Amino acid sequence: MTQSSGRPSPAETITRAIIDRLEAGVRPWVRPWRSCAAQGRPLRANGEPYRGMNTFWLWLAAEQCGYRSRYWMTYRQAQSLGGQVRAGEQSQFAIFYKAYSKKVDSYERPGELVDEQRRVMRSYAVFNADQIDTLPGDFYPEALSLVPPGDRLGPRAERFVDRLPARLRCGGDRAYYDLRADVITMPPVEQFDTRAAWAATIAHEAGHWTGHPARLARSFGKRFGDQAYAFEELVALSGQSAPCLTHH
Repeated sequence: MTQSSGRPSPAETITRAIIDRLEAGVRPWVRPWRSCAAQGRPLRANGEPYRGMNTFWLWLAAEQCGYRSRYWMTYRQAQSLGGQVRAGEQSQFAIFYKAYSKKVDSYERPGELVDEQRRVMRSYAVFNADQIDTLPGDFYPEALSLVPPGDRLGPRAERFVDRLPARLRCGGDRAYYDLRADVITMPPVEQFDTRAAWAATIAHEAGHWTGHPARLARSFGKRFGDQAYAFEELVALSGQSAPCLTHH
């Protein structure tokens, strides 16, 4: 149901987010990067794991926003821990169910009122620790830095990445091309074993980027395994192995 204020309810927001990810054409494939340190179930300020839909929803929010910390907390909880939410940061919501009883007519004894137990979904605002300054160090994951010192791209690869006209977004733990937003999302380069692997991943997603309706207007397929999907992956793989990404 939509809330009386006209804003979508938490259930509607979560459902819409799931549909958007499916319609965006996100496609998993072999990952040449390491997962960020913020793996595992989202945690409350006291270290207790979230449960149920909150687990999925806060995972999704962290991925979308590029947060690496597992910890989520309210504004007051952050203050009690010595932290301060940075100005301009947007909160997410966590949900809980509130139980209450209501007097209703008895089905067995018409005209007699009985207590009926009901549950209603409620929400409250939370922030990720990555949005909060001066928390104790345990709330922040250690930064990854897998690329060896001195590792560089070849000149052709550098030119390819620098001149790519696609919109790039850095953050999260997945590499994918979002067809609806027309944006390539990439994990930070530090999560890759080499800069060449990072550039090859960009090339793969750039292959999907060329299929946008405003460019080559390819059919991206409706589900994993259909012919259009398989062809689209072959196109992206050919771009990933392009000779421009080799070292010279």
